[in-house]
Amino acid sequence: MKRLTQLGLGVFLSLALVSCGDPQSTQTAMSDSGAGTIVRVDPAVDTLIPVDARIEKLADNFAFTEGPVWHRGLDHLMFSDLRSNAIHIWDVESGLRTFMQPVFEGQSETTSVGSNGLNIDSDGRLILMEHGNRRVSRRERDGSMTVLADNYQGRRLNSPNDSAYKSDGWLYFTDPPYGLAGLENDPARELDFNGIYRLSPDGQLLLLERNQTRPNGIAFSPDERTLYVANSDAANKVWMAYEVMDDGTLGTGRVFYDVNDQTEEGAADGMKVDVNGNLFATGPGGVWIFSPEGRHLGTIKPDEVPANVAWGDDGSTLYMTARTGLYRIKLSTSGRIP
Repeated sequence: MKRLTQLGLGVFLSLALVSCGDPQSTQTAMSDSGAGTIVRVDPAVDTLIPVDARIEKLADNFAFTEGPVWHRGLDHLMFSDLRSNAIHIWDVESGLRTFMQPVFEGQSETTSVGSNGLNIDSDGRLILMEHGNRRVSRRERDGSMTVLADNYQGRRLNSPNDSAYKSDGWLYFTDPPYGLAGLENDPARELDFNGIYRLSPDGQLLLLERNQTRPNGIAFSPDERTLYVANSDAANKVWMAYEVMDDGTLGTGRVFYDVNDQTEEGAADGMKVDVNGNLFATGPGGVWIFSPEGRHLGTIKPDEVPANVAWGDDGSTLYMTARTGLYRIKLSTSGRIP
């Protein structure tokens, strides 16, 4: 009887501590789920994450994993190891192998010199957001590299970070300063803002927003009427939502969700959206799940804090790049694979 009482008290305290971390939550369930923990804040999350869902760790011993993307044509995951200046491939049959190393060739004062966000264009070619080379590039089938954008009005980009394709073929991407050793104060910095851009299929680069302090992860709603952009500024940890106008430009941004009250490691970073408009966004402690209305439904917390996510396999597996490891979880929902 005493053991049962202590166990019940432990569960109660665990739930209370988790609930205190989310002021919107009135009842929270937390469970160990393989290589991590799943926190269920809202009953609606049960339609997205199976009751018996397990977090799997697929590979480890990386320096800092980022930018995952599933290559539909080749049926494998590609992701960056930013600080090892490499791009790796993982699939079920062959496991882990290195696809490209180095990404950046040259000298730099920072270790964050490789690629960050990866994407796949409509022809199945790899699109790279490069820190060391401060450019958006495309890897051709013969292995050569094509520069898609490396400057705005003659001034070098900071360090392109993450991207999202719109169905019209325009590539939307963010350009914070994380590839520069001195960040905003780096002497090599040529732009006095951290921008959100869109790049046309014929190479026209347009600045959409220059007032967000640290734009990072980026994703469209299913109808492409809203563009979500994470703000990874430690002083302003929020996700922004912008109305996408008919001409592809952005309306005034609004705060979609604010996590400045959170104390766990991590900031608003990479994200993806499922077919119903729910956001799976890396943030303090894990992958935060939001309804399209901005309600926190739950958090997927692998053993390491994730920086980015990608849909893979049949679209219902969420892959997570988290510091030194690669993780995945099978969900009841799915997202679009480029």
